[in-house]
Amino acid sequence: MKKVNIALLGLGTVGGGTYDILTKNRDIILERTGVDYEITHIFEKYATQLEKHGAPLSLQTLDIDSIIESDDVDVIVECLGGMDFPVSVMTRALKNGISVVTPNKAAVAANYDMLHSAAEEGHAYLKFEAAVGGGIPILTTIQEQLAGNHFTDIMGILNGTTNYILTKMLKQGQKYEDALSDAKKNGFAEPDPTADVEGIDCANKLCLLMVLAMGKYVNPQQIPTKGITDVTMEDIQAAYNRGCVIKLIAHASLTDDGFEYYVKPEEIPLDHPLASVSNEFNAIYLDGDAVGELMFYGKGAGALPTGSAIVGDIIAIMKGLQNE
Repeated sequence: MKKVNIALLGLGTVGGGTYDILTKNRDIILERTGVDYEITHIFEKYATQLEKHGAPLSLQTLDIDSIIESDDVDVIVECLGGMDFPVSVMTRALKNGISVVTPNKAAVAANYDMLHSAAEEGHAYLKFEAAVGGGIPILTTIQEQLAGNHFTDIMGILNGTTNYILTKMLKQGQKYEDALSDAKKNGFAEPDPTADVEGIDCANKLCLLMVLAMGKYVNPQQIPTKGITDVTMEDIQAAYNRGCVIKLIAHASLTDDGFEYYVKPEEIPLDHPLASVSNEFNAIYLDGDAVGELMFYGKGAGALPTGSAIVGDIIAIMKGLQNE
């Protein structure tokens, strides 16, 4: 049995959650998959992060080349965030035959073709389940269990921060500024929430959903996008009086007339399944020609939900490597 060697790049919230699952649930993973693995490197600046998760300090390294040029690393998990450096690292690793798992939706969405080509060149796996919907296994399901479907419609609540804010405005009557402040206090919004509240995060995720479900790649910057900063309490109440709730919706549809896609606040009828999705939860609503209408629902962020999706990708790669 081949032991798969894993390098973690970044041990922050998501990287730390991934490490915790891989170590604490090791016996369960081995029993279910029959694949053995070892974490051999942790690319992390702060030793305190390793200590926080009980990781041996001997795993710490700041030499990225020792990882991506190694013959002994099979999988890297990129949890660094950002764009230029992570993209460079992932591209080099893939070309060198090292498989990559990442939750970095902005990096993958903006550089999908290049990363996909690098994976093909290096005969490596590129997986990013955690980039859309946190712990919701939507991308894997589209690519595997539902791969026989022709999808004509994708509609989703893809950002927990904005959904939390809109929920507080509706149910507690909070003004936008107060709801955003509340979201920050509860850890649902970043100190700089621009990517969330302006819809940029949703556009990145919609890009990945479209390319996998519909075979249509559109750069996120080309997706018409409007956030929630202009949504007022008056808008919320007026929509409710009409039997609707306002949600930040990412939508793509294929019709005989063409291909339509956008991110914007929309009024959703109260009897629509997406209308009941509240607080930080995400949901993706799909329509396939064989399976019909489906909705996937769950927590869209957090250390363990996101880490769960990453570990699922790692397991899929390990199984693939074992069968080669």
